[in-house]
Amino acid sequence: MAEDRQHVRIVVEKPFGHDLASAIALNGLLTAVFEEKQIYRIDHYLGKETVQNILALRFANALFEPVWNQRYIDHVQITVAEQVGVEHRGAYYEHAGALRDMIQNHLMQILALIAMEPMVSFDADEIRNKKVDVLRAIRPIPRSPGPGPGAGRARPIWAGQMDGQDVPAYRSEPGVVGDSSAETFAAVKLFVDNWRWQGVPFYLRTGKRMKLKASEVMIQFQPVPHQSFPKAAALAWQPNRLTISIQPLEGILLSLQAKQPGSSLHLSPVDMHFPTRKPFKPRARRPMKPCWQM
Repeated sequence: MAEDRQHVRIVVEKPFGHDLASAIALNGLLTAVFEEKQIYRIDHYLGKETVQNILALRFANALFEPVWNQRYIDHVQITVAEQVGVEHRGAYYEHAGALRDMIQNHLMQILALIAMEPMVSFDADEIRNKKVDVLRAIRPIPRSPGPGPGAGRARPIWAGQMDGQDVPAYRSEPGVVGDSSAETFAAVKLFVDNWRWQGVPFYLRTGKRMKLKASEVMIQFQPVPHQSFPKAAALAWQPNRLTISIQPLEGILLSLQAKQPGSSLHLSPVDMHFPTRKPFKPRARRPMKPCWQM
């Protein structure tokens, strides 16, 4: 089958090996049989509608690109929080943990889409190369976290409580050893050392048995350079935020500041919300009238 180079493809889902050495060995095995163009290393997170919408949001709209850099963005948060436990995948999770299960694939793919440079075309290799440039620019994480603004990380394990209710602790799940050190929560702080993102922290975090189920990207912009309004008017003032909600509620939300109705001057955050699927549902069309007939 592999001899038909034009039509035969092989799809490999993550996890791609269990460490660098095994990933290199697996890659060598695949390329010994198939040409590179036949190999599809798949991350199923890239099939989600809202993840695919990141490219459209960034590169099909003129208003975001001028402010998509370290001059205007304060930080980026990428979060995948799950309320469920390992759900009978304890044996797998023992070898993966949250860091390998989520961050080094799903969350890093999202980071690359957020941070990549504009592509010349929608060619697969062109998009891949732009994403690889981002990964190459990520500042290496030191083995021992020290003081200062460098990269940091956390890797705890959930216990047997959730919102005051008893739930099975991770170490009591089927397939998990009693003294397991596999993390069920992981968080890292990364920096992309290039002209666009120098000094902007990217926070990646994921965990099981969290209070809320949410997968989202939150881009927080810098505060306005000068606050012209009186303090009494801007008590609820917040920096602008762009939130890309991946699940369970798919959509894009832009947080702005606006004046509350009334004679007094009070600023409050308001949201412009675009639910991903609702605008594209077919609706009954009403006959259009010229404006002078309305």
